[in-house]
Amino acid sequence: QVQLVESGGGLVQPGGSLRLSCVASTTVFSIYAMRWYRQAPGKERELVATITSGYSTDYKDSVKGRFTISRDNAKNTVFLQMNSLKPEDTAVYYCNAQRGVYLTWGQGTQVTVSS
Repeated sequence: QVQLVESGGGLVQPGGSLRLSCVASTTVFSIYAMRWYRQAPGKERELVATITSGYSTDYKDSVKGRFTISRDNAKNTVFLQMNSLKPEDTAVYYCNAQRGVYLTWGQGTQVTVSS
């Protein structure tokens, strides 16, 4: 069972940037599809970005042009570069790994965008 550990969250002013990282404990990281989700207080968890094993990417409309998902298979790590952050990006961000029908979640990292 793969384990995921996120890091990189924090407090940032509007317009600022953060880079989230998620390290996976597996020897076959390259075959996983990786996703970032987020959940704001009182709201449902929502999909933010996806990167497949073939490096195809997809984004939630509201983050297109601001967020970039990438992966480094040599380091078993997926990243989420977040630029031009807005207060509405405030949420707990979760990393997700998919291999077939199996899904694994990280513990989450808090991102707060506030002046």
